[in-house]
Amino acid sequence: MDLPSVRRPACLCASAVRDVKKVARRAGREFLPARAHHKKAAIVVRGIMSLYRNALFFLKGIHEFTREGYDVASASFMSKDLEVNVSGKSFMITGANSGIGKAAAIEIAKKGGTIHMVCRHRDRALEAKDEIVKLSGNENIFVHVLDMSETSKVWQFAENFKKDHTTLDVLINNAGCMVHPRQVTKEGLELNFATNTLGTYVLTTCLITVLEKSEEPRVITVSSGGMLVQKLELGDLQSEKGPYDATMVYAQNKRQQVVMTEQWAKMKTNIHFSVMHPGWADTPAVRMAMPEFYRFMKAKLRSPEQGADTIVWLAVSKAAISHPSGLFFQDRTAVSAHLPLAWTRLLPGEGEAFMETLQLLINHCTVL
Repeated sequence: MDLPSVRRPACLCASAVRDVKKVARRAGREFLPARAHHKKAAIVVRGIMSLYRNALFFLKGIHEFTREGYDVASASFMSKDLEVNVSGKSFMITGANSGIGKAAAIEIAKKGGTIHMVCRHRDRALEAKDEIVKLSGNENIFVHVLDMSETSKVWQFAENFKKDHTTLDVLINNAGCMVHPRQVTKEGLELNFATNTLGTYVLTTCLITVLEKSEEPRVITVSSGGMLVQKLELGDLQSEKGPYDATMVYAQNKRQQVVMTEQWAKMKTNIHFSVMHPGWADTPAVRMAMPEFYRFMKAKLRSPEQGADTIVWLAVSKAAISHPSGLFFQDRTAVSAHLPLAWTRLLPGEGEAFMETLQLLINHCTVL
């Protein structure tokens, strides 16, 4: 199955909204068949499941996602997996100017890789580039300024990159945001969804053709363990219904990234797709977006380097591509993308309907 082509997106016009809502309504009928008189019961069940998921997630997180969890997991790491030289290979990393994105860029640069940093702020990116060059001794570090929430510009960037570069070996989708209160972009998209989900979809889909020119192309998407508490919600991708909770919106976006990875793996078998959880790491994004969580957990958080370890492993090791494409990883291990008995698994056709909805969002209001 081929990936659909991506045309240049512009504004989210009325016809696009109607078509997207049509898909969502169809999804609601096909995948959420409860009748109106069952709504109250459904609300109660969802509330109970939410409490169950969150409790199980926190217990899992305390044991596995912290610095101590990394120490336990890393005891079984094979050091030879990262004893590689990737000179001559190119790596694109979004959000590479801070946190785990920068940590991954430093480690890959130390191994000789050419790094394309895709960042929103030029000054911060240039400062990070200087640090990466200094720490790695690698001069092949290039800065590209791009706001991942602006899908038209993401499309244009990818098209220009393909014109200027013959190959790309690895794409690391790391950029993300957790913005509250709810904001809408110039294109009519909820900001977190535009950045975390649609921007990732557009960039990856547009770069497929240049990735396919590599001998071992890989796409790694940095998700979050928070997605474990979320089931894909096809009927409210823009977070328009009910109270707005940025933490839950972010977790839903991260579930969407898992679904995208699973679908891409089915569509393009010549590219190795993976999605991963870096654990709970001490990064500027966490400090800014989740201050209460940071204050409560800061003594237990992983370093950016520990958070980036599995990203680097997925990007450069032979061991990573011995696993099937489309899996979810934590600490160099393929793990389930679902908590036990949490009712978060897709029903037949949901993944395909989700990808169709994303395609509708970017294909409408095109500039031909």
